[in-house]
Amino acid sequence: MITWKDLYLVLTAVVPLYVAMILAYGSVRWWKIFSPDQCSGINRFVAIFAVPLLSFHFISTNDPYAMNFRFIAADTLQKIIMLFVLGIWTNFTKNGSLEWMITIFSLSTLPNTLVMGIPLLIAMYGEYSGSLMVQVVVLQCIIWYTLLLFLFEYRGAKMLIMEQFPETAASILHPKATGAADAGMGKHMPPASVMTRLILIMVWRKLIRNPNTYSSLIGLVWSLIAFRWHVSMPKIIEKSISILSDAGLGMAMFSLGLFMALQPKIIACGNSVATFSMAVRFLTGPAVMAAASIAVGLRGTLLHVAIVQAALPQGIVPFVFAKEYNVHPAILSTAVIFGMLIALPITLVYYIVLGL
Repeated sequence: MITWKDLYLVLTAVVPLYVAMILAYGSVRWWKIFSPDQCSGINRFVAIFAVPLLSFHFISTNDPYAMNFRFIAADTLQKIIMLFVLGIWTNFTKNGSLEWMITIFSLSTLPNTLVMGIPLLIAMYGEYSGSLMVQVVVLQCIIWYTLLLFLFEYRGAKMLIMEQFPETAASILHPKATGAADAGMGKHMPPASVMTRLILIMVWRKLIRNPNTYSSLIGLVWSLIAFRWHVSMPKIIEKSISILSDAGLGMAMFSLGLFMALQPKIIACGNSVATFSMAVRFLTGPAVMAAASIAVGLRGTLLHVAIVQAALPQGIVPFVFAKEYNVHPAILSTAVIFGMLIALPITLVYYIVLGL
């Protein structure tokens, strides 16, 4: 049962982040310290340095040989289910789009496991649940944030191709219609496979230059070596990394506050979209997680932990990426802010209901 001491521990983890966000908001809206260009530079710093080093820290300090693979399988299945459903919606319906696929995937499957999840789940279910949250964070950094980056880069590459070669790029989406038009022209356009390959090459070149890709891979390799042969990282390297990784979450919240200050309203995406995003975050995500957990055989406390962690507020890192790539950052910022405000009562409701 959660005590007042446990609640205080949760607040000590969350309140400092809101302090960083409020200071950033005031720096732009009240004190006029930062210009929009400077705000963009700060967000760039967060995306290029702070977040990759934070990811590396958690991946490199997690023991990959002691992970609960059934719990990880449930978390992975939830995300695969959402990707499959969203992929069908994007490709076979008129209202579907890659931008909304990315946003809904972030809202439904990428919770704030690090900031809220670890202290809250430890208070609810004990120390072991905290280690499970670290494992979820590691998988997010290695697989799901990398996939998110891939989708962002794929979108950017496709948009660039469509701007430069509108007739050819259309063949990727509507090959039959374009073929008929080639016969709205008398031109022979390259096949869709050629253009798709070009897009994938562009995405690959972007990803291999992205520090998040290297931080995940290097962190995984180091953890495999360190926990296999009990090797310690040299203190010089460890301290160099910790300086920026310790500031990663705070800087992400600072970036969020800057973004809020540049918007005309705090609920930048509008009330209806905000309500939709909250429903996806706190209802759809936990529901799919419950189905995935039951499917892989989770029962008892592990099942409860899986569902409650899926009902945590929106993660901060997806907002940083959304801002960096300019894909619905207003929606993600609203989801982070209000998600963290209402997360505690919502997760308590899930905790109480699941315990009945």
